[in-house]
Amino acid sequence: MPSVLGPDYSLPPMEEAIIRTDGLKKSFGEVQAVKGVDLFVEQGAVFGLLGPNGAGKTTTIRILTTLLEPDEGSATVAGFDVVKDAVRLRPVIGLAGQSAAVDENLTGLENLEMVGRLYHLPPAVARRRAMDVLERFDLAEAAHRTAKTYSGGMRRRLDVGASLVGQPSVLFMDEPTTGLDPRSRLVLWELIRDLQREGTTVLLCTQYLEEADHLCDRISVIDLGTVIAEGTSEELKEKIGGEVLELHVAAEDLPRAAETVRGLGTGDPAPDEETRLIRIPVGSEGPRVLLETVRRLDDSGITIDDIALHKPTLDDVFLSLTGHAAEVALEESGEAPPVAEKKRRRRDR
Repeated sequence: MPSVLGPDYSLPPMEEAIIRTDGLKKSFGEVQAVKGVDLFVEQGAVFGLLGPNGAGKTTTIRILTTLLEPDEGSATVAGFDVVKDAVRLRPVIGLAGQSAAVDENLTGLENLEMVGRLYHLPPAVARRRAMDVLERFDLAEAAHRTAKTYSGGMRRRLDVGASLVGQPSVLFMDEPTTGLDPRSRLVLWELIRDLQREGTTVLLCTQYLEEADHLCDRISVIDLGTVIAEGTSEELKEKIGGEVLELHVAAEDLPRAAETVRGLGTGDPAPDEETRLIRIPVGSEGPRVLLETVRRLDDSGITIDDIALHKPTLDDVFLSLTGHAAEVALEESGEAPPVAEKKRRRRDR
């Protein structure tokens, strides 16, 4: 991938980690958002960052992209210290934030050309890269339309595309598929895989756990400002062990049902009021726990709408580690779209 640094800059020799944080801390008044985050990301990896309400994910990304300075600890990206070398670091990173940051009065092409010029690219190079990005995101036909005429999904794709104009060595993506329809989401997934094949390191903060499952080589789970688990998707799932029993009951029966089946599995039942779902880790005793669950609920006069056993998912890992369902926790923190958007996603799946 061509360098975007120009003649006065050169990348320092790569250490074993292209992204590394040690004891990273950041507070806002009395709120301690990041309480000692340690990350180690290998070059060329897609690394996932997951966490519930108040976890500190976005604050961590803002520090790594030089938008905030840490109170304590250190962080390096592509060999540069994020504080001391911030000016030299910025040309080699890209950031796709949570919300679209496009100028609605400029065309799609003009938006991307402007980003290229901010990277100090020659006009012809900026225009060529802008057109390449528009083609890649299926926006070429809308290149000369003003962004205010774009749909929400088109604006999101344009915003993500803007982060690629500089051909960054390290790309930070904070909830990149928020607002995208299923087709556009799959296009972006494939693009992330392409970028990885081309040598780009991607740090992906996502509210879609299946997204992390499909894309990420390794995942860190952050809770209350610290990393509480790290590993591959399969390694994290192994922390749960065995199978998980899921059952749906009527909303009014949810608390009583959870108490009725308490003690049957290898962990406490986790009820979700919004989905009316109760999850119970059951280890290797799945069939026995299923039968006993049905018996107990029937004796208590509680009707089961649905019941099933399945292998652990990242949803189960997230719930087990944090005590929250991912989407609910993120919505409480203001980092997820509203309930209407969540319901639309469920229909899309």
